[in-house]
Amino acid sequence: MNVLANDGLDQSGIEALTAKGFNVITQKVPQDFLIGYINEYKIKTLLVRSTTEVRKELIDACPSLQIIGRGGVGMDNIDVDYARSKNIHVINTPAASSESVAELVFAHLFSGARFLQDSNRKMPAVGDSQFAQLKKSYSNGIELRGKTIGIIGMGRIGQEVARIALGLGMRVIAADSNVGRASIKVKFYNNQFINVDIETEPLEGVLKHADFITLHVPAQKNGAVIGEKEFALMKNGVAVINCSRGGVINEEALLSALSSGKVAFAGLDVFSHEPTPSKEILNHPKISLSPHTGASTLEAQDRIGISLAEQISSILQVH
Repeated sequence: MNVLANDGLDQSGIEALTAKGFNVITQKVPQDFLIGYINEYKIKTLLVRSTTEVRKELIDACPSLQIIGRGGVGMDNIDVDYARSKNIHVINTPAASSESVAELVFAHLFSGARFLQDSNRKMPAVGDSQFAQLKKSYSNGIELRGKTIGIIGMGRIGQEVARIALGLGMRVIAADSNVGRASIKVKFYNNQFINVDIETEPLEGVLKHADFITLHVPAQKNGAVIGEKEFALMKNGVAVINCSRGGVINEEALLSALSSGKVAFAGLDVFSHEPTPSKEILNHPKISLSPHTGASTLEAQDRIGISLAEQISSILQVH
């Protein structure tokens, strides 16, 4: 049975599927040629990440498809309900990348708090001639410990962010219309742990009281979660991180808030116009940037591959 991993698959996943008798194809097929390829090779399982689109047209045109798998959490590039109405299994790996995304949130937070996104650009260029000036420019960094982090969206990733924040000594507040309370287990290296219950609150309260705000919500159909109105509610000097989905922050409003000083810095892993983010966003000295790599760690890819392999084998009853 042929499995097409069109956006790639970790070696552990390939090996797990191969051991069950699957033929795993990792050749990248361009979107325009995907229907023809699936039909020619009678692909039963199509695995994607965030790049390949699996829409109604493709689903209707490819009768051999039995499983559509998303390596990761969000499935906004797949017409999930329509596929399931055609008796196609749609699977993902919601737990596999939570730790990786959460750690990237803090990579951006630490970068912005100590101006690393800007100093890493300027030190190679003028560090040898303007060292003293740069040292003065970057001397007003802040610590995360003791600050309040506001988490918008308390699903698996939001809870992992809370876990790390608590370990750093931060106060955690959160907003989520679907989660009333989250019990966070903070584990330590010596097998000791503490449990911390976090009651969610209305979004407005989080916006008003957080020193740092991080979003962990799905793609929005009805506009951004954070726009001009929401920025106005925030503390002066707040920082905003988005490692969820492009478009949940209005980028024009973000740029305006950065220019006014309302937002001290931002960290973005996702963008409104991927894969061609705006030049103004990319060149802004107060924005820490990464190219949608939240789940892209070796550990996460290993977990994703194994999880997909287990689900596919179970659905197709391969033992």
